[in-house]
Amino acid sequence: MQNSPADRVPSHGTEAFGSSHAIDLVPVDAGGRSGRWSWRTALATERPEVFHGFGAAVLAPVDGTVVDVHDGEPDHEARRSQLLLVGCLLTQGRRVRAGAAGIAGNHVVLALGDGGPVVLLAHLRRGSIRVAVGDPVRAGDVLAQCGNSGNSTQPHLHLQVSSSTRWEQARGLPMAFRHPVDGRPWLPRNGDIMDA
Repeated sequence: MQNSPADRVPSHGTEAFGSSHAIDLVPVDAGGRSGRWSWRTALATERPEVFHGFGAAVLAPVDGTVVDVHDGEPDHEARRSQLLLVGCLLTQGRRVRAGAAGIAGNHVVLALGDGGPVVLLAHLRRGSIRVAVGDPVRAGDVLAQCGNSGNSTQPHLHLQVSSSTRWEQARGLPMAFRHPVDGRPWLPRNGDIMDA
């Protein structure tokens, strides 16, 4: 898990787009690695297919109704190299001007009730989304696959709860998880390894 309220609020360094309490869930192997390391990791881009999370099923975290779907953005090369991250930062403004598609890439938004709040699941794999606007979903339903679209440096799932889908005005809202064993509220911390 990266970029989470376990470390700071706003978790992604901004309140913009209702992302103040967002969490990036990065699937890892038993050793805590998101993908194999090679010379490309340090100096070049990497194909998204070399990461453990790429193509992993993304499940609905809650019951809700699909209120927005965007698909068609490419899954771009990953950039873990510190050198390449500078270039990524320099193009941030262009992605922000492109709006939700530029930042979230391929995404699904679930409404928890009339008028919100909403849950955004972002950076999904192109062509993998299985739901459409208006579909009711239950927690655990497969929505899509993990990808590397939008403002993403490596395959992961960006998860956030926001007050609305009017992203320029939306407020980020805190979220909690249920413990997988006993169902008690539980907030994963950065040291926790999450199974994908």
